[in-house]
Amino acid sequence: MSQQHSAAPASDTVAVRGDWWRDAVIYQVYPRSFADGDGDGMGDLEGVRTRLPYLRDLGVDAVWLSPFYASPQADAGYDVADYRAVDPMFGTLLDADALIRDAHALGLRVIVDLVPNHSSDQHEWFKRSLAEGPGSPSRDRYHFRPGKGAAGELPPNDWESIFGGPAWTRVTEPDGTPGDWYLHLFAPEQPDFNWEHPAVGDEFRSILRFWLDMGVDGFRIDVAHGMVKAAGLPDLGSHDHLTLLANDVTPFFDQDGVHEIYRQWRRILDEYPGERIFVAEAWTPTVERTANYVRPDELHQAFNFQYLATAWDAASLREVIDRTLDAMRPVGAPATWVLSNHDVTRHATRFANEPGLGTQIRLAGDRELGLRRARAATLLMLALPGSAYVYQGEELGLPDVVDLPDEVRQDPAYFRGAGQDGFRDGCRVPIPWTRMGPSYGFGPAGSWLPQPPTWADLSVESQAGVPDSTLELYRTALAVRRSEPDLGAGDAVEWLPAPEGVLAFRRGDFICAANTGDTPVTVPSYGRLLLSSAEPPSTPAAETTLPPNTTTWWTTA
Repeated sequence: MSQQHSAAPASDTVAVRGDWWRDAVIYQVYPRSFADGDGDGMGDLEGVRTRLPYLRDLGVDAVWLSPFYASPQADAGYDVADYRAVDPMFGTLLDADALIRDAHALGLRVIVDLVPNHSSDQHEWFKRSLAEGPGSPSRDRYHFRPGKGAAGELPPNDWESIFGGPAWTRVTEPDGTPGDWYLHLFAPEQPDFNWEHPAVGDEFRSILRFWLDMGVDGFRIDVAHGMVKAAGLPDLGSHDHLTLLANDVTPFFDQDGVHEIYRQWRRILDEYPGERIFVAEAWTPTVERTANYVRPDELHQAFNFQYLATAWDAASLREVIDRTLDAMRPVGAPATWVLSNHDVTRHATRFANEPGLGTQIRLAGDRELGLRRARAATLLMLALPGSAYVYQGEELGLPDVVDLPDEVRQDPAYFRGAGQDGFRDGCRVPIPWTRMGPSYGFGPAGSWLPQPPTWADLSVESQAGVPDSTLELYRTALAVRRSEPDLGAGDAVEWLPAPEGVLAFRRGDFICAANTGDTPVTVPSYGRLLLSSAEPPSTPAAETTLPPNTTTWWTTA
């Protein structure tokens, strides 16, 4: 493997650089599974803080932290009871402050999750709405409705929860009688806010300022396509089961009203120095709809879930790359590429299986093939114009843990009939740091989800300094990406002629060639080889034999 570049030195402090987010590589930390600082088997903010030098040395620009707010943990912290408090399982506000300060000292920015579509049912607002009974003003902050049927025994409409079952739960009123129903597009413990109520908008503008004053560099907005519901909450009608990546705009997702909320938020963010940013988790029907979220007066980035869901196939990848760049160019936003996160099966396992199984699967597949394709897919992603997100552990080549015992699973969707497949625990298993120990260095005790014995060989300790390891591939790729002037920000690629199954494009003096097929192919020799995801291709004078499932980087400079 060609790895001629050494890691670029990191700044001692966060650099003041305009539009840093246009080419940033942002690393997602799932705090409960990253590092355990107090030995209770659950990751925490102190654990993250002690591992920040690792992220600096990896070469990323920023860290995105999944929720660490006060929460009953019905959905791993995406059910927030207090948006201005740290849950004791993760630490304290002082720990959050120390983490932000240490990250900045290492040249890393910090992005935190924001969950505005719903709260926990233990949020003070919701508890008050139950206690005060039907007709109380506090209920207007959520979606309470009388039921249908002779005695109100049927849900107010036909909406279903993303996690399965009705999107409505009936409450027992203070006098003990069956009463109104409340809307929850996810778990019953996650009642949806009513964003038509002015108090909701006021509260979240205050929450934004609280964390901006703490020093965070931005927010990842959970279910950014939610929040606003169609007037009258109309029935959806005949449909397949709902998923986050819907095929069309629904009465509760991707409503145009969300954009006014983001315009208000953007004005707040722009009051603060240091290029703070918003990134949207917006599951939209098309990349063209996604582009609406990143217009100049709204959000900065939006995850490209169409790209994430695309098979390892040259024609399919080229189509989604072209559509993405074409959609983002008119609004002046960077494309934002992603392959894995805490909600989908890791791409090392997705690519180990036949295409068409979706983004949540429970099949191990061909591990060797999956890792080879995952490494190639990473180099392709990092070569594309714009920003990229890396999910913790993918730099170690971690697969999903597909054989977790039922009794240890905690994904709420797993325990509800239909709905998401409920296998998200497989990508949330704590990552390994060392070859030995009760949790492979995750912490001094065990881990909240069991780790496979094979992960000892995938640990940071086992891969650090090993030239062909996946960890060193990521470190080298990120260093090359930072040092090559034609990589990073941009809005276009120049496609080069290539055989079937091969993607080849030019960006200035830089050329990327990816063979997505299972057999070697012959391509022109593009110049000097910078990096290969697998064994270096053979390069006779005018032609190159590109190995199967391999991406290569070249320069003509």
